[in-house]
Amino acid sequence: MPDRQSVARRRTAMITLQTRAVSELQSSTGKEWLETNGIGGYSSSTVSGIHTRRYHGLLVAATDPPLGRMVLLSKFEEVLTIGDSRYGLSASRYPGAVDPEGFRYIREFRLDPYPVWTIEVGGVVLERRLFMPHGRNTVAFSWEVVSIENADAPVTLEVRPLLAFRDYHHLLSEEGDLEVSFESVGGKVAVRSSVGSPELYFSSEGALIEMTGFWYRNFEYGIEQERGFDYTEDLYQPFVLRFDLSVPARLFASTENVDPGKWEGLEASETRRRSELVARAGFGSGLARQLTLAADQYLVRRGSGHTVIAGYPWFSDWGRDTMISLPGLTLSTGRPDIAKDILFEFSDHVSEGMLPNRFPDDGEEPEYNTVDATLWYFEAIRAYLQETGEVDTVGQSLYKVLAGIVDWHLRGTRHGIVVDDGGLLRAGEPGVQLTWMDARIGDWVVTPRAGKPVEIQALWYNALRTMEDLAKQLGKTGESKRFRDLALKAKRSFTNLFWNDEQDCLYDVVADDRADASIRPNQIFAVSLYHSMLSKEKARKVVSKVQQELLTPYGLRSLAASDPGYIGRYEGGPFERDSAYHQGTVWAWLLGPFIEAFRRVNPPNETTEKRVSEMLGAIEGHLFGTGLNQISEIFDAEPPHEPKGCFAQAWSVAEILRVIRE
Repeated sequence: MPDRQSVARRRTAMITLQTRAVSELQSSTGKEWLETNGIGGYSSSTVSGIHTRRYHGLLVAATDPPLGRMVLLSKFEEVLTIGDSRYGLSASRYPGAVDPEGFRYIREFRLDPYPVWTIEVGGVVLERRLFMPHGRNTVAFSWEVVSIENADAPVTLEVRPLLAFRDYHHLLSEEGDLEVSFESVGGKVAVRSSVGSPELYFSSEGALIEMTGFWYRNFEYGIEQERGFDYTEDLYQPFVLRFDLSVPARLFASTENVDPGKWEGLEASETRRRSELVARAGFGSGLARQLTLAADQYLVRRGSGHTVIAGYPWFSDWGRDTMISLPGLTLSTGRPDIAKDILFEFSDHVSEGMLPNRFPDDGEEPEYNTVDATLWYFEAIRAYLQETGEVDTVGQSLYKVLAGIVDWHLRGTRHGIVVDDGGLLRAGEPGVQLTWMDARIGDWVVTPRAGKPVEIQALWYNALRTMEDLAKQLGKTGESKRFRDLALKAKRSFTNLFWNDEQDCLYDVVADDRADASIRPNQIFAVSLYHSMLSKEKARKVVSKVQQELLTPYGLRSLAASDPGYIGRYEGGPFERDSAYHQGTVWAWLLGPFIEAFRRVNPPNETTEKRVSEMLGAIEGHLFGTGLNQISEIFDAEPPHEPKGCFAQAWSVAEILRVIRE
């Protein structure tokens, strides 16, 4: 039977799923778990064990942290033998069949704080668990018998690794160029491939190793099929590990040669690290406490500093996502040191007054094709200053960078980004998507928004006011006045140009010859940002319009349903999905600025906070849905608002944490 410590931990697990949620095929395959290592690598699959994405894998290593991700170990086939009976504990989907059907034996799945399965079959209750030690491309596995009806029956476990050795965006075929060699010494196996990937080590104590060398063909990944991509893969099975389960079976899969005797020490260290993160955040219970550990999964090393992985399983670190996410992921969880690292790391990458939008996976130069990432940098620094009061540190190291950014915007930088004669920030050129609504299909920019987008003006004003305050605190009186004058000039122009009297809200984009009256969520930032250009009356009208037209239980629609261009479902192939990405699709991260704006225009009382709690109710339930203990990137615009896109998104988690703490 489980010991007292195991039972106590189970009572405090972040997520616990039982009955049909774990043993029924559709339900358990629709729930994804994620384990990360703090350097960009991860382990992820579904509760059933059936991979539904090319991105699923038990060891997806970051070979050039935080990027260069490769699926080294895709999965295991596991066979449990009890006396003379054999049971397949794993599950995979092939054309027309699922084999074996190990999900039927799952009795419980929990995040405790890492993935743990309770399996019951043939009178044996088995606990399978895995975790990733922080900072290492390593996954630790354990299989342990916690109860058995017939104590005399021998119980053994066969573990068959299925290897991929491929970039995580691609798929493996037996007809490809993969060649694998390996050597076995004691309970360790070192595997080498012909594709230039790191060596993969399997280390255990007491395992018997039998060399095989088989290909398993035609694994099917259902979500890739739905998304219109290639969805079948072959995997290579080089050997079998056999364990006598009279004692727990412990196994490492790693890019380094890990001592198998360190399993318990590494588990204790990683459990302690996570407990300390929760304690440092200081949330007593509930949604924020759960999301604290989710937040940690996005914070990764880049060089000597840190950055933010925008989303799992396929995003890398993006400048925009990083700056929007920074306050929630770091400041709201009691980690201002990480915030400082990120702010300083990105200052080294400023070019012509711009932050990079993306660091490509393949190691190419960063991409500078965003107008808003740089402006969100100012807001992240403002939030950091408010949290820490470290004016001198910021002044010494970042003030010149920030002032230089303002100057570049005044005289003009890439992609037509320049302050116009009225003091507002204009941006855009043909074929380039510069705002967060950045979907592009070939040469077609779906939502170009060229001209003066509303949230860009709100961010520009907020940046100028932030610089005014910072310069004043640093004793730079003349520069403080200069930034104030620039801000006032922008505010006068904004007031004259952006109010839509007919709709009682703000235009989405103003260009020289037109004003775009589309009802989009971008106007909410004119209320939610720390420094606002709107009067209280107009701010209330903006919140009312957004609430009426765009608010859903999971975030804000990206376009009102009344608009002719509205698309209610995010589905189909790449063209259909990209066409819908910002044409109605709900974005969870926008719930953060909406709640911030809602609080600003309503009295700070119990009624307001009760309404906020109601807004967060569906999100709390969502943690038990698609991405366990995570918040998805997007949702369908129409009920039942099915989650889509990345099952784990940094700014979705960050913005909910931020507004809960505030």
